[in-house]
Amino acid sequence: MNDPKQLRKETQWTSQDVLFGIARLPETSTLFIGSSDFGVYAFDAAAESPERVAFSGDGHSSYVTGVARAGGQLVSGSYDGRLIWWDVESRTQVRSLDAHDRWIRRVIATPDGGRIVSIADDMQIKVWDAGDGKPVAEFSDHDPLTPHDYPSMLYAVAVSADGRWLASGDKTGHVVVWNAETFEKVAEVETPVMYTWDPKQRRHSIGGVRSLAFSPDGTRLAVGGIGTIGNIDHLGGPSRVEIFQWESGERLFELENEERKGLVEQIVWSPDGSWILCGGGDHKGFLKFYDMTTGDLIHQDGGDGHVHGFVLDEDWTTIFTACHQRIERWTIEAAASAEGSDAAAEMTGDTESN
Repeated sequence: MNDPKQLRKETQWTSQDVLFGIARLPETSTLFIGSSDFGVYAFDAAAESPERVAFSGDGHSSYVTGVARAGGQLVSGSYDGRLIWWDVESRTQVRSLDAHDRWIRRVIATPDGGRIVSIADDMQIKVWDAGDGKPVAEFSDHDPLTPHDYPSMLYAVAVSADGRWLASGDKTGHVVVWNAETFEKVAEVETPVMYTWDPKQRRHSIGGVRSLAFSPDGTRLAVGGIGTIGNIDHLGGPSRVEIFQWESGERLFELENEERKGLVEQIVWSPDGSWILCGGGDHKGFLKFYDMTTGDLIHQDGGDGHVHGFVLDEDWTTIFTACHQRIERWTIEAAASAEGSDAAAEMTGDTESN
């Protein structure tokens, strides 16, 4: 496993739009992105002069807020409430469904690629057959109104690596864990600090659970969002992650960071469960690594664009981020050996003997 402290930004490709969703073709540098210009695109980051290639079809009529790859198909979700299936090879539209009554916030595929899960501001979790698009289930335990009687939002969904569990999280900090086969509720946890209500200036709320991720063994659940916000118009609050032993409801860690503020939009666990990688931001973006034994911040870095999502390659050395007006490529390098560090120090005259 490479060393999170050796995170380096390699390059970026700028654009005029906001990139909300990102997926990757396995064993390649081909990315699939969803855009604020209503488009779905393929992007080969390994090309000498990469250019985005639009998928063809009727497409979406609003922001494309999620993309998920399932086998040879890509499924996109949008604020228009539609899910669209695309053929990855031909980059053409296969089918379109009026899936939700309100804005779709996220679309994911189950680990085996057999099902698609979508969530939206109608507060419904919907499961679809990835192959033919037929509905499998629809369920919810999320109130459509906040405690202050304003519309709530359903932002986050995740499936465990073994496909047994599904989690959903909303604007008020309510998180539910479901049996992914029977769709029965099996547990719930609360993260109320992630919800901020301003009763004076705007009579408005902000925040909420923006990301969820199960540990590799499925026993822990990471919940990402933002801490108490001072200025609700500018995401002026610390990034926040809470870690739960979800079956017992025990909260293991509360992780806040003021240096790089904003929403935690996505969380991924390392394969051995020893650390997590978080991406997000306010008007700027961040990548943060936390130790899951101690809760300590291992390393963080960032750029100008809010990170809405990211993908990693198979050996965990390359990260591609979908940001505000840019795609970025980062690398996680191997830790320098003690012998290598001593040799470098001797060459530069930094050892005590010199």
